[in-house]
Parts: sequence; C-alpha cells; structure tokens
Amino acid sequence: MEWYEALCLLLGAIMVLMAVGMPVALAFLAACILGAWIFMGGQRGVTQLLNNGLGSLTSFALVPIPLFLLMGEIFFFTGLGTRMFNAIDRLLGRLPGRLSYVTVIGGTGFSTLSGSSMGSTALLGSLMVPDMIARGYKKHMSIGPILGTGGLAIIIPPSALAVLLATLAQIDVGALLIAGVIPGLILAGLYIALIWVQTRLDPSAAPAYEVEALPWSAKLGLILRDVVPMVSVMVLTVLGMIGGFFTPSEAAAFGALGVLILAAIYGGLTWSAIKASVKGALRVTLMAYLIVFGSATFSQLLAFSGASSGLIRWATGFELAPLAMLMVMFAVLLLLGMFMEQISIMLLTVPIFFPLAQTLGFDPIWFALIMLLALEISFTTPPFGLLLFVMKGVAPPSTTMRDIYTAAFPFIGCSLILVVLLIAFPGIALWLPGR
Repeated sequence: MEWYEALCLLLGAIMVLMAVGMPVALAFLAACILGAWIFMGGQRGVTQLLNNGLGSLTSFALVPIPLFLLMGEIFFFTGLGTRMFNAIDRLLGRLPGRLSYVTVIGGTGFSTLSGSSMGSTALLGSLMVPDMIARGYKKHMSIGPILGTGGLAIIIPPSALAVLLATLAQIDVGALLIAGVIPGLILAGLYIALIWVQTRLDPSAAPAYEVEALPWSAKLGLILRDVVPMVSVMVLTVLGMIGGFFTPSEAAAFGALGVLILAAIYGGLTWSAIKASVKGALRVTLMAYLIVFGSATFSQLLAFSGASSGLIRWATGFELAPLAMLMVMFAVLLLLGMFMEQISIMLLTVPIFFPLAQTLGFDPIWFALIMLLALEISFTTPPFGLLLFVMKGVAPPSTTMRDIYTAAFPFIGCSLILVVLLIAFPGIALWLPGR
C-alpha cells in the first residue's frame, strides 16, 4: 500500500467514527487497532501496538496535567476566583470600560488555571455579559474580551493544554511553559490597548456609571486580601520553573497545594467543593490520558506504514520556503479549529506537523507556541469557530451571530499581531527558556 493510501485509510477511519458520534479518543484507538491489524501483521501487531501505547502513559511528563487541572478546579469551586473577580472590579473604580478590563484580567487568571477555553467562555459569558449589557455596554465590548481571554489562557503558564502538547510532541514541558510568559504579557497588553482605543473612539460603547469610591486603605486591603494571594500562586509557580527551583511536575504540585491552602484559609474548602474539584479534574485527566495513548499509537502507526515519511517527502518536494510551509500548516489548524476541539486537533496534527517542522529547521518550542496560538485563534474564527457558538448559547437572546463575529475580529487581530511578532522575532519566545 502506498503511503498516501495508508494515510487516507487511517484518517478516513477516524473521521467516519467521529462523524457517527464516537468519542475522539476511542475513534483514534479503534482506527489504530484497524491499522495495526492491516500494517503490522494481525493480532500480534495489535498487541505490540497496545503495549507500546501503554508505555507512553508512564511518562513523568504527564504528572503536571492532573495537578494543574486540580489547581484550577479548586480555584473555581471554592470561590477563590469569584473573590478575585469582585476585587478587581472594585479596584478599577470609575475607569471607562472597567468591566471589559475585569474580564481580560480576571478571566485570564481563571482560564489559565482551568485549562478549558470552552468552560471559561461559558462561565464568563453567563457571569459577565448580562451585567455588562444591563449597564449599557455595547455587545462588542462585553463579548469580545471574553472570546479574547482564551488566547491568553492557552499560552500563559500554568497551562494544562501546553503540557499536553509538549507531551504529545515529546518536547521539554518546562521550556514550553516558560516560553509563553513574554508572549502572553504582550498579548495581554494588546488586549488592554484595544479596549482603551475602543472606549476612546466610542465613549458610549462602555458608559460610565456611579460606583462606590474606595479610600486607598480599602484598595490596599482588597489587593492584599483578594488579589495578591491568588496571583502569587501563579507567579511563584512560574518563577520557580524559570529559576530552576521546580520541575514542571513539582511546580504543578506546589500550585495545587498553594490553592488548597488558600481555600482553607478563606473558608471555602468544604467537602462538596473537594468532591466537585476532584471529580472535574479526574474527568479531564482521564480524557487527556486516553488522548496521549491514542496519539502514541497513531504516531507509531504512521511511521510503521510509511505515511509520515511519505508525507514529509511530498510536502518538502514542493520546495516551498519554510515560512510558506508554516503558513500552510497554520491555515490547516485554523480550518480544523472551525469543526474540531483543540485536543482532537492536536491528536490529529502533532504526529504529522512536528516531524515536518523539524525537517524545516524550526525550533520545536517556538513551533509549539505558534501552534497553540493557531489552535486558539481557530476557536474564534468565523463562521464556525466553536467558541462563537458557546458564546451564542450563554449570551442574552437578543445577541446575534453577527454581533459575536463583530466582537471577535479585533481580538483575533491582536493574536495575529502576536504571531507575526513571534515569526519576526523568535527571541520573544525563546529568550526565557534560554534556547
């Protein structure tokens, strides 16, 4: 069988199984078993493939995933996230568009810890949009910042999705997490600048309203009580990895323990909160482990059938410049993101794209960061980006898809500016990891 026939067989089987409603991880596993039976000699090949896949689950690099997820679940279910949101809201006072700033700042903190862009969008959409609309905010000022926070969440550490991508691609987890710090801060600055420009061009987009004026002593108290403790857990986790004091696994354990201690101090550590946090983290962790298992077996099957090497020879045979090939891969990720979830896209593309990127001479950490940004941009790309429909589901009934598209475009533009900056100046991503 030619390499392209093998590739079409494997990808076609996955697409058909997903189309009939089979869960993504099981669809990949079923396709891999079929491929192993055909390409690796029947039952003995299937046994060998499954044994190799089980070996991938013993990687120590997977440890941060459940710990980062538990960290985010505790942050949400114990009320720590709500305290931080409310404090930031009161601290910004009468600043024009302050609820939009609150969404970017507070939403980034929650999204980063939760590791779920869809969950974060649903939560922020149901929590913030009705209040902002009631206060006279135009729809692009209420919806846009919520859609934008996902781009920050996916690259600012600690990011469970970045850990999963690094594990699938077999690159340094700590280096990828650290590489996202400076680009994440730049993207946050672009978002804040965008909101500032929007409020200056159209003051009526975010009308001012009377709020209680707080003395400086009260503001300092809010900062010390409800902001610094929560932010310090994330900051210390990142600084520990940058300084070499923690491995990613130790940093994840430190972060989970820190949030647990804070929840106990603030009185939110109830038995029901613990059960809900563990249940949420366990559900996503099991899914992530199935994804890793499926990816490991899929990668081996692509290599054994000759599909991956044939695809690389075919792609490089066009003699496109590396930048042009990068744009092609970026476009593929944007297209897939309109129809598939991020983890599914990674499972499908990582075994193909990373060997190709290595052939083209791209730094794997830099390429992984570009890929993370492409995945997040694709989630909000009209007309079929999944986050657009999540927002439609939680926004007020009067909100149209056109309103959501209009709100998303400026924030997509900010993310594309960051991608251009990373291509022009790779050191933005590679300076902190020392590559």
